[in-house]
Amino acid sequence: MSKQKRRVPAEETARPRTAEEFGDALLAAAYEVARGVRGAAGKSAKRLATGLELPAEAAEGAHRAGQHLIARVCLGGWLPEDLDQAARRRVDEFARSFVLDTSAAYAEQFTDWRDQLDEVGAVRWWTESEPHLTQWAAKHILTSAEALTSVIEALGFLLTLPALTPPGTAAPARHTVDEKKLSRVRALLAKAESSSFPEEAEALSAKAQELMTRHALDRVLVEAGPELPASRRIWLDTPYVDAKSLLVHVVAKANRCRAVYDSRWDFVTVVGDEDDLDAVALLTTSLLVQATRAMIADPAGRDRAFRKSFLVSYATRVGERLDQAAEATIAESPDPDRLLPVLASHDLAVESAFTTLFPAVVSKSVTVRSHEGWHAGRSAADRARLGE
Repeated sequence: MSKQKRRVPAEETARPRTAEEFGDALLAAAYEVARGVRGAAGKSAKRLATGLELPAEAAEGAHRAGQHLIARVCLGGWLPEDLDQAARRRVDEFARSFVLDTSAAYAEQFTDWRDQLDEVGAVRWWTESEPHLTQWAAKHILTSAEALTSVIEALGFLLTLPALTPPGTAAPARHTVDEKKLSRVRALLAKAESSSFPEEAEALSAKAQELMTRHALDRVLVEAGPELPASRRIWLDTPYVDAKSLLVHVVAKANRCRAVYDSRWDFVTVVGDEDDLDAVALLTTSLLVQATRAMIADPAGRDRAFRKSFLVSYATRVGERLDQAAEATIAESPDPDRLLPVLASHDLAVESAFTTLFPAVVSKSVTVRSHEGWHAGRSAADRARLGE
């Protein structure tokens, strides 16, 4: 009696059955996504999804693949905040959610990351009663194929992340902060942001810079030795990111720091003392709010050329004003003869650290195509509140 052979589709014979095989299949599909193959995630997910329910092996495979890749990118210097910022720019809300959950599961071993995880919403919300992927798919009301598509897209995104220079640290170096002065700076900047009078906003921002400079000068004079330069990444939102990065540069310069812009990922890395980095982050955030509000409010600012020129001009003029405020504060110091050599030593340490981290930095100009935007931006910066 002859045996009859049943014909099956080729993809059925290749369908993974174990968690390890599922993990390998998801990673293979993710590599296709990372290479830019259109539709790779959906096509692979459709093949791997065996029905309405996600197999336990698929969920375990997704977990293994995710932990493997998240470990690689974290070792490459990516912190939870960096991962969230990059995911917001490159993938949809479902893939971003899977990245955050994967980060939360991996980073549980690092107690110093708890604050960062909380800030971006990367927390363990799922239970141990069933696989994470099953609970995650139910939470987002996704079919098995949709869930696996998002997983593959998330894994593909992780594969595209390069090693960062400098790598992030789980916990910043400890430094003493004068909370009273910092609170006053924050209050000045908040008042500047809420003011409907540009001149008042500019004056308040200038006063904030003066206070931050005075605090920094007091610190360098009383500390036993110079603090080793640290670094921080400041992420910028589109559009006009190159123009906004110029604003970060001028604020960094006024606060004795150096900055470099990474156009691939829309962030600026700032190198300097921890307290100075705090000042740069605070003032940059406030000035971006003020610049955007003034730009949108200008009746002439309707096209891209005007708005980009506005922001470039605004940054240029604000940089001049911040430098003037910082120089005036130094000149009014009660002990300039002692202060200047200390500041020179500080600048040398920051420059040395920056050159070591970024030995091949090149300068790049930002094109201005609207004279009206340039003059409007400069006028807004002249009216801006730098503090009171």
